[in-house]
Amino acid sequence: MTKKNTVLILMGLATPFVLALCLLLGAAGVGLPNLRTSGGQAIFTLRVTRVLAGFAVGAALSCAGAVLQALLRNPLAEPYVLGVSSGAGLGAALAIISGLAATAVLATPLCAFVSACLTLATVYVLARIGGRLSIYSLILSGIVVSSVASSLLMFVISLSPVEGLHNVMWWMLGNLEVSSLPLLMVSAALIFPGIMAIWLMAPELNALTLGQEMAHHVGVKTQTATTAGLLLATFVTAASVATAGLIGFVGLIVPHTVRGLVGPDHRRLVPGCALAGGAFLAVCDAIARTALAPREIPVGVVTALIGGPFFMMVLYRQKRRDWVE
Repeated sequence: MTKKNTVLILMGLATPFVLALCLLLGAAGVGLPNLRTSGGQAIFTLRVTRVLAGFAVGAALSCAGAVLQALLRNPLAEPYVLGVSSGAGLGAALAIISGLAATAVLATPLCAFVSACLTLATVYVLARIGGRLSIYSLILSGIVVSSVASSLLMFVISLSPVEGLHNVMWWMLGNLEVSSLPLLMVSAALIFPGIMAIWLMAPELNALTLGQEMAHHVGVKTQTATTAGLLLATFVTAASVATAGLIGFVGLIVPHTVRGLVGPDHRRLVPGCALAGGAFLAVCDAIARTALAPREIPVGVVTALIGGPFFMMVLYRQKRRDWVE
């Protein structure tokens, strides 16, 4: 057994202990609430739901980031780069504000996915202007479309009723307090098959990290593989956004860290990202719940405070590498 496989196994063994620790952390300190009372049972159920939601959403965002970094060959790529998160957020916000989210449990994930796919299609159309699709045109188109989607999201929120404005704003900042257990179950039922499909694409992703021309020479249908990878990343991102709102930097931090531990082979990287991403976001949510107790910080703020310096470090290393070369 190789050292990297051993590290992956240790990550799998450590993840349940991390999640259990997050379950024990509360505003009153470390420990379980009194399960003999109805209030204690409600608090315990809320903690379990949030830990499970954190694990599912963190796994989805980190695996989506790993896919995008492989396809775009860009160490700074994550779901926000192609406008996927902003597009999914726009669709989910429309479902929440219009009341569709209250009528059907699938309404929010479905609206988020459709909006994210339309965003991705727009990015594709813009990137193909001139007849050839390139990685740089995809990134530039994604930045433009993401800005437009974010502006439309702000416009929709400005028109929302005052009584629902707080919920929408809290959701935008990242919130793992899932509104309903059925929504969490549906999102998890979408996320984990999506992650499994990404793992099955590991050979194609490994080849695409070498460049589309090299991947083509080793027998990979580059356009088909790229489209499938982008759709899968969009799919799991939309499900996570529908569940917890807009949470940034998870898809940047986790793939970079895990790649350094288990290597660039996506057969190990994808499950490693799923485990580490889920544990990382659950820990961030525990910090959000307890750092300023009894007040609560949106989990997206915690990930941003960690991700901002991490982003600058990655950018500095990339610039330094380019300068040396």
